Amino acid sequence: MASPAISVLLPARNAEPWLEQALRSLQAQTLGDFELIAVDDRSTDRTRALLEQAGSRDRRLRVVTGPGTGICGALNAGLAECRAPFIARMDADDLALPRRFELQLAALEADPRLAAVGSRVECFPREGLSEGFLAYEAWLNSLTEPADLLRDRLIESPIVHPSAMLRAEPLRALGGWSSCGWPEDYALWLALFERGHALANVPEVLLRWRDRGERLTRTHPDYAMAAHVRLKAHHLARGALREGRCILWGAGKTGRAFYRALGAQGVRVELFVDIDPRKIGRTLHGAPVVSPDELPPYSGVHLVAAVGAKGARALIREHLARAGWREVEQFSCVG
Repeated sequence: MASPAISVLLPARNAEPWLEQALRSLQAQTLGDFELIAVDDRSTDRTRALLEQAGSRDRRLRVVTGPGTGICGALNAGLAECRAPFIARMDADDLALPRRFELQLAALEADPRLAAVGSRVECFPREGLSEGFLAYEAWLNSLTEPADLLRDRLIESPIVHPSAMLRAEPLRALGGWSSCGWPEDYALWLALFERGHALANVPEVLLRWRDRGERLTRTHPDYAMAAHVRLKAHHLARGALREGRCILWGAGKTGRAFYRALGAQGVRVELFVDIDPRKIGRTLHGAPVVSPDELPPYSGVHLVAAVGAKGARALIREHLARAGWREVEQFSCVG
């Protein structure tokens, strides 16, 4: 049997209210050369029955039984059944726009550097979306080129997981998805960056991304802010801060969180940068605190900018650029 162009990997657990809409959006794709691997992760509602009914009508759909251990177990169970060279993620409560697979496959085929592409997204329903969620949507949709995603990879997850299409080979080389006490999708993107792969987002809205209160990202501790900070610190310690020392711009709430997380990774802060006159000239955790104007030129010690105040990141980037610091190579902004 010939392999399809794309394997669509869709985990589902108690997805009865939304599943049929999600499946219809896949059936409406302009590129129809795909198989759909639907993983029923021990649902207790009619999810399994709906998947089997859909499979009886569409031979592209195969139902796999998940281990019931959570999202990573379900994804890896489905990945083992995928036959195509490209894996498209999809969630059972989202909606794919008709040209999603067509445009993402074209992007991957056009640029062999890319290990994965996402897309711009539209969050729905619009009523009740928080200011923070809308800000994330706007930020994410501003990232399209590989350089954009690399630069901002430590601000937040630069690809929405169910919008992604990945090359199967680098995904399998990483062992699929892993659960380490932090977001499995964000960890995957950072692991791909570590291995030198590029990521991008197709500059069109190709996924309608449903917001609902019971989503794992709202309820599970692996997606809490502290888990994000631990993951970012882990990534930094394996890469830019592998020599075990850094300069930390920010001695406020965000800076303190990263100071603790980096310390747990064995990274020592040699210098703090802050704008608070009450802190400048003092010593914090054994390291001096200086103003931005007192920051010495780059001398081989990577700087981490960890300031949460609105608008601060742009000002820090502007100041460091004027001082000759190069982002990614010499400093990183974190969120």
